[in-house]
Amino acid sequence: MKLLPLLSMSALCAAIAQVPDTVFLEELTWAECRDALKAGKTTVIVPTGGNEQNGPHMVLGKHNFRIRYTSNLIARHVGNTLVAPVMSYVPGGRIDPPEGHMRMAGTISIPDDVFRKVLESTARSLAQHGFRDIVFIGDSGPNQPGMKAVAEMLNHEWPKSGARVHFIPEYYSKTDFDEWLLKQGETKADIGTHAGIKDTALLLGVNPKLVRKGKIKKGGGFQGSGVDGNPERASVAYGKKGIELLVNDTAQRIRAAILDSRR
Repeated sequence: MKLLPLLSMSALCAAIAQVPDTVFLEELTWAECRDALKAGKTTVIVPTGGNEQNGPHMVLGKHNFRIRYTSNLIARHVGNTLVAPVMSYVPGGRIDPPEGHMRMAGTISIPDDVFRKVLESTARSLAQHGFRDIVFIGDSGPNQPGMKAVAEMLNHEWPKSGARVHFIPEYYSKTDFDEWLLKQGETKADIGTHAGIKDTALLLGVNPKLVRKGKIKKGGGFQGSGVDGNPERASVAYGKKGIELLVNDTAQRIRAAILDSRR
């Protein structure tokens, strides 16, 4: 008889061990997701990325790799938070005739209204399952207007439903990292607006293997390279600092948005 409690505890430990230490919905079974909701994990991040040119030295999926990495850290900082699959199909410019990033091979673009509809359906699905706080963050500029519009539309529709959508534009627009880089002696021209120091450093901080070091050159090395800035000045150390600033700030803003919406 004395062995029964030990056997029961052993079975319980085995069952717990089968649940992975993950915040990603796609890595859970539906039953594990149900149990997580019952346990209070009712906040979910919906990350939007993109597949676009990032100069000759960075992979096309920069935004997807970056926001998946940061979403994991942000969710753990916030607590009781899960992460939906990264939305990788986003607006990237006119297709025909091509404009913007669509001029470079590999960029994928969808119409803004399609992006908004997918985002809306994603949020509705999550709310249906019991998520109370649905957080939109985006790693690319063209994603921002759609996320803002969908969040406002759903919040207007759901005033008494118990579910809220929180759009956190500062994930993309906050300039703490730029300001920190300037304090290190870097210039605005070298920091750049696309695939320069900041962009390259952040991806190096996520995974250096996603950056082709032999292709890193100021301005991309040739006209029309898709690079604005000087990625030669980027480093893993810079990237780690940028990620730290980004994660801490975004987590604080999510917590504040959730508290404010419940008042």
